[in-house]
Amino acid sequence: MRILIIGGTRFVGRHITAAAIAAGHQISLLHRGMTGPGLFPEAEHLLADRNADLSVLRDRRWDATIDVSAYHPSQVTSLAGALSTGQYAFVSTTAVYRAPERSGFTEDSPLAELDGPIPETVTGEVYGPMKVLCERASVDAFGTSTLVVRPTYVIGPHDHTGRFTYWVNRIARGGEVLAPGDPGDPIQVIDARDMASWIVSMVEGRHPGTFHAVSPPPPFSFGDLLEAIVAEVGPPGTTLTWVGQDFLLAEGENGLSLPLWSEGDPQKSINAADPAAARAAGLDPRPLGRSIREIREAEAAFGTAATITPDREAELLSRWSARA
Repeated sequence: MRILIIGGTRFVGRHITAAAIAAGHQISLLHRGMTGPGLFPEAEHLLADRNADLSVLRDRRWDATIDVSAYHPSQVTSLAGALSTGQYAFVSTTAVYRAPERSGFTEDSPLAELDGPIPETVTGEVYGPMKVLCERASVDAFGTSTLVVRPTYVIGPHDHTGRFTYWVNRIARGGEVLAPGDPGDPIQVIDARDMASWIVSMVEGRHPGTFHAVSPPPPFSFGDLLEAIVAEVGPPGTTLTWVGQDFLLAEGENGLSLPLWSEGDPQKSINAADPAAARAAGLDPRPLGRSIREIREAEAAFGTAATITPDREAELLSRWSARA
């Protein structure tokens, strides 16, 4: 197949590109050339800003298009105006839902609606509702053959967010680990490599519809996740100390310094999605332990400036212990 990938050089898009090339397809990448410009020399690189001039797409046709970088509905409609393609696949998010009332919610659950006019800038507050509008624009523009994929937290090598990688590398150092908030908070992840190969297979079969790309089935908690990481990479004697949410918030910590922590977010229940439809369509996530080991092997030195420092972690643990 001739497949166009919008993005295709950063994390999720990078893994989709790799999976599509490995499957033998002819790949074109539309990107700005700012991230991974030397990647995938075997692919065609179309350098353009999707928010500006898309004339590079005109008078061309692809069998399928996979879009990993649309956050505003205008990006979908402008792409549709310049693009001739077969199936369109849009990578969305489970943040499109209103706070679900039950664990194991399905793809037809109520969606988050934007309150007010469509903003020009996508912020964290409107991210979910804007993705809803992107999904609707996708179906309006490309028809009922559209494939919509809704992941939760995506993990794997080359993750520029460093969210999951932080916990793998922190726990691998051992000792007393500050675990934030409530260990019972729901969470789900999906390895980018598994999602990528599945998306390519769905496009190959021209399967339409909306699917949760999540793992494992609920119930699964933040405590379960960190314990799984301890089991895989934690040295002997590694312990988790769960530090209360109110204490951490008062200390100025948040989900950037301590990634994946929900901070009491009422939307945390979106991390309890039912993966049955995607599983039935062939999504087969690797065991979490394997992802943990592979991420540690690939990115043992990876870190982000925003995450908590060892000295700050030790200070908070000492103050929490004294307070308790």
